[in-house]
Amino acid sequence: MERSRKKHRWLSKRWKRRTLKLKDRYDPLEGAPQAKGIILEKIVLEQKQPHSGLIKCVKVQLLKNGKVVSAHAVRDKAISFVDEHDEVIIAGLGGSQRGQMGSIPGVRYKIVSVNNTDLQMLRKGRKEKPKR
Repeated sequence: MERSRKKHRWLSKRWKRRTLKLKDRYDPLEGAPQAKGIILEKIVLEQKQPHSGLIKCVKVQLLKNGKVVSAHAVRDKAISFVDEHDEVIIAGLGGSQRGQMGSIPGVRYKIVSVNNTDLQMLRKGRKEKPKR
């Protein structure tokens, strides 16, 4: 009975990831909730199948380990406040098990702040973006 239980445990995705420490091994943020990085380029992605539209994203190189990830500029006109070589803070997008959200292909992170200023404050016009 014990052997049977062990065999079935490996079918559980959450137990398997935790046991093999896959999150520590492959997570670009290395277990942290947020990370700082430099923007390399702006990119536009098409949405997955049933939806149509263009999603504004950026390629970000993380400061802590040099890995390159793609992050989404959330909400309307947010991409206009983001330029190349800006310093941004990214966080997880909120998909299940650190995955992508909805119809955005391969993007798992969102931009929280640009040059130490909250992106939503910039969007609403309450703050100005500092010059670097």
